[in-house]
Amino acid sequence: MLLFAHINLTLPLEDPILKFLLILVIILAAPLLLNKLKIPYLLGLIIAGAVIGPHGLNLVLRDSSIILSGTAGLLYIMFLSGLDMDMSDFRRNSWRSLIFGGYTFCVPLAFGILAGYYILGFPIYSSILLAGLFASQTLIAYPIVSKLGIARDKAVTIAVGGTVITDTLALLLLTVIVGMATGNVDDMFWWRLAGSVSLCIAIIVFLFPLLAHWFFKQVSDNVSQYIFVLAMVFLGAYLAHMAGLEPIIGAFLSGLALNRLIPRTSPLMNRIEFVGNAIFIPFFLIGVGMLIDYRAFFRDWESLEVAAIMIVLITAAKFVAAWFTQKTFRLSPDQRTVIFGLSSAHVAATLAAVMVGYNIILGHTPDGEPIRLLSESVLNGTILMILATCTVSTFATQRGAHNIAMRSAQDTGDRQPRQEDHILIPVADERTADELVWLSSMLKRAKEPNGLYALHAIDNKVEDPNVEKRAQKILDAAATAAAAGDIYLQELMRYDVNISNAIVSVVRERNITDIVMGMHHASPAVPGLTGIPGASGPGIGKMAADVLAQSNVTTFIYNPVQPLNTIKRHLIVVPEKAEQEAGFQMWQRRIRRLAENSGARIIVFAPEATLEYLRPKGRKHPANIDFVPFAQWDDLPSLEHDIRADDCLWFVMSRRDRVSYNPVMSRIPAYLEHFFSGYSSVLLYPVQAGDTESRYI
Repeated sequence: MLLFAHINLTLPLEDPILKFLLILVIILAAPLLLNKLKIPYLLGLIIAGAVIGPHGLNLVLRDSSIILSGTAGLLYIMFLSGLDMDMSDFRRNSWRSLIFGGYTFCVPLAFGILAGYYILGFPIYSSILLAGLFASQTLIAYPIVSKLGIARDKAVTIAVGGTVITDTLALLLLTVIVGMATGNVDDMFWWRLAGSVSLCIAIIVFLFPLLAHWFFKQVSDNVSQYIFVLAMVFLGAYLAHMAGLEPIIGAFLSGLALNRLIPRTSPLMNRIEFVGNAIFIPFFLIGVGMLIDYRAFFRDWESLEVAAIMIVLITAAKFVAAWFTQKTFRLSPDQRTVIFGLSSAHVAATLAAVMVGYNIILGHTPDGEPIRLLSESVLNGTILMILATCTVSTFATQRGAHNIAMRSAQDTGDRQPRQEDHILIPVADERTADELVWLSSMLKRAKEPNGLYALHAIDNKVEDPNVEKRAQKILDAAATAAAAGDIYLQELMRYDVNISNAIVSVVRERNITDIVMGMHHASPAVPGLTGIPGASGPGIGKMAADVLAQSNVTTFIYNPVQPLNTIKRHLIVVPEKAEQEAGFQMWQRRIRRLAENSGARIIVFAPEATLEYLRPKGRKHPANIDFVPFAQWDDLPSLEHDIRADDCLWFVMSRRDRVSYNPVMSRIPAYLEHFFSGYSSVLLYPVQAGDTESRYI
């Protein structure tokens, strides 16, 4: 017994190790237990927080450590919602988000003013501030749609964009009403507010991407990149706070600003999601639960009355706003349910507003009691309203998102089954492996965990005893790069008479659909990519030519001069009659996936006749793909006028004597050396009908 005498087990727990252990056990056990009870995971964490919190068993206080972790979790949710945005869809649906933001702000605002002034008998300023509570919302259920894989559905895009709009308006309303109630509004007030908000948005939207682009080009260390992103999230949040906005607005804008630089298939994105879902977001949800005081149900009738009015009217107002949005944009009932679910929870902005209103004292009664802008009954009612709206939000989002995901899976199953992607990555240098793996992940379907093969071929005439050890080190580097993006990569080591023969044999054995390989010569050192192979020779190299001569799969020969996530535009140069080749649709699908997964702009240069086949007809395509008429294949160096810094040049090539072959193609490797040596480049060889033994350029 003396061994444990120094342990303090008094409640609430004070030992930081025990507190952290308890929360980790809850995070671990909640999904295991609640899945059996059909209770959504998010709601379970909130309930768990209420049970262990100061108003429950009093195991853990909601102290500064919980508040800090919870704040980080809330900012993380908003940052991820901006980061997960399909920017092409966001631009396409921005006006829809604006209209939904108007609905979900104005309808609850009207309900709140009427309820406060006519039902509860509050003064006009208190009624307007109460209406601001009605209008604000928190994306507490966003992890549900992200987990179910529908984060890029139109309904989610509209709801997320509308949340930013309504929260911004609600918090600006809070600022104005507080200023009016305290007599601090003058002519300069409006100029200060407009100037600070405009400056904050300009810094985050325009300066953050430039800073992040520079950092990612200079620093390739995984840990440093993650810490940099985290710092940008909190910097954006603090800038918003300084401007008079809620920090969640700054976190969301930071996500939009870094969206293109952190592709959804990248290892960095996987790390961001993993840490957020494992630590920060659960801490936030548990912290929300700690706010819930069940005793408010029995404390006084006025608190219950206010809570009941708030819960009923807020839920009704948010449903009406979602219904208006559904009818305006002809959405499905499940999409309406998702919009309602995502917009009905009230936590962050609501808490901020109610605490500000509660702490403002307008005067005192004859008995000396303070007259507050928002009374204690509103404060207690808000706590109950948070529990109710989080419950409604979680169940509604779960139901709608599940139905959308199931329908999407059924629609996919009803289509003609597509060939599974099998991408082979011949690796010869561990310093190049990560870029080749990264490009491969961009070309395949997002979040598909399998389908990558890394091959290191060894000449069977080599008698070096350390050759297998070096080969395994290179393969391990490729596997590590893939694992960082949550992708399983199968490692292959093969002895053969030559390298090209080994590659071709694996292509046939593994039913390979694509090859992604590096160019054969070394380019000058580039910051962040020291020693990456480049195209400094006169041709594509004998090994690559032999592979092309003996196989007929889509082949990408890649020369990375800078990290792939820092590429702003991909310029795809397409030859005449490319549409007549057998693999035309195959490489088109790869380019569309590149556009979707990377977020970079794609500009396709092709003859007018070919553009007619490249432009989609009757089918939505990513908004970040543009088409430009181009017929100057005899003067390819003229592309110098169109290329910019941070561009990547793609040339769609052809086997000799095939339909789309142009003699100029033999000079393209030399052009890449002399005219475009400072740019990343890809030579794309599509599947082509004919004898695969014919010569290649």
